[in-house]
Amino acid sequence: MSNPIVTMKNVSYAYDNKPTLKDINFEIQRGSFLGLVGPNGGGKTTLIKLLLGLHKPQNGSIQLFGTPIQKFKDWNKIGFVSQKANTFNRGFPATVSEVVSMGLTAKVGYMKFFNQSHKKQIEKAVSQVGMSDYLHENIGDLSGGQQQRIFIARALVSNPDLLILDEPTVGVDTENVQKFYELLHLLNDENGITLLLITHDTGTMTHHATDIACLNKTLHFHGNPSQYTQLSEQDLSAFYGHQLNVVSHHH
Repeated sequence: MSNPIVTMKNVSYAYDNKPTLKDINFEIQRGSFLGLVGPNGGGKTTLIKLLLGLHKPQNGSIQLFGTPIQKFKDWNKIGFVSQKANTFNRGFPATVSEVVSMGLTAKVGYMKFFNQSHKKQIEKAVSQVGMSDYLHENIGDLSGGQQQRIFIARALVSNPDLLILDEPTVGVDTENVQKFYELLHLLNDENGITLLLITHDTGTMTHHATDIACLNKTLHFHGNPSQYTQLSEQDLSAFYGHQLNVVSHHH
């Protein structure tokens, strides 16, 4: 049975009369792991901003958890890890616990004390990403891959149903990228969190995602990984706007 938590119908958006998204129609089903791929300038960031309520669709409609986005208030249901998290200032004087607690400020408010329940939420989120031993370590002392896990914990601490990640593996070494995908699989498969991952790593996505969508101003494809791998190089090159050779990574 269809159980979408995101529904976009005929959504379009333009900057200075230059179309960025044209007539987008798609759904994200509860419990799915959707990999969103596409070239730079193809509208992926704009689509995220629309889902986060930072932009309003100029045409069409968006529903989140069955509610029109204009009336949606329960933003704690959506966690977000931005690409900019990977440029975190290593000199920032904060512990892992303090960084993760920032994900609760929308609920608790600024300059408020965290109670025992909040502290347990923080510990649970850090545990979910396998970083419990680092709870009181300074965030600047961690490796890039470890920091990445902490930023995911910060997004998880409010117990979201949907987690959106914008190219979070940029600048992360190959070994930690593999560990990262294993973590996402765990969050999706065992914790039931719906995932939307924006990435350029199409080869790896075919082994982890339940669904793949190809966006380049319009939605060129939306289906399962098996269907995606059956697309011809000609189709993919037309989608990306240049010749493309697809490499499937096996781990």
